[in-house]
Amino acid sequence: MDPITLTTDRLRLRTFVPEDVDTVYAICQDPAILRWTTVPDPYKREDAEFFLNQLVPDGWREDKEYAFAVEPLGGGPLIAAVSLHDRGAGVWEVGFWLAAEARGRGHMTEAVRALAHWAFTGLGCVRLVWRAEVGNTGSRAVAERVGFVVEGVQRAGIPNKGTLRDAWVGALLPSDFGLPSPLPYLPAPERPAEAV
Repeated sequence: MDPITLTTDRLRLRTFVPEDVDTVYAICQDPAILRWTTVPDPYKREDAEFFLNQLVPDGWREDKEYAFAVEPLGGGPLIAAVSLHDRGAGVWEVGFWLAAEARGRGHMTEAVRALAHWAFTGLGCVRLVWRAEVGNTGSRAVAERVGFVVEGVQRAGIPNKGTLRDAWVGALLPSDFGLPSPLPYLPAPERPAEAV
């Protein structure tokens, strides 16, 4: 798929370009991003270059991962990254980070909501998954504001910097946005039938 641009009331979600290297490198020095995401630690300029020049274009070309730079619609440097990763069978996973100076303004919620809508309407997503290490309350707050239903804890659910960590996991369905699903959905009954 060719890269696309999404817009919200305040934000533009566009593909990353090589000129973003200095900003990505600077943002990823943030101790919270290093702690809670799977970016390398320490995060070197070469890591930013590899992300922008190889991982991002490969993801778009192979239709396996769509990474977007998030910037103010009125102009200004990028403030966040948000991406979708193909988990197969119509299931996608969302991931994101936000620059420290942009936190607390609802930007990440707005960007994730726009990306989720595109996943359902543009990619045929049947289930959008969010995961974060247990304790990452900022990520969980964004997910819940978008509408993700937290379904529980996956033991050893996220490998991060050589260690398996427990993860909160949640999901968003097209119907949560009032959209039709490409496949019918039959929820479990409140009272399961007797086993045979």
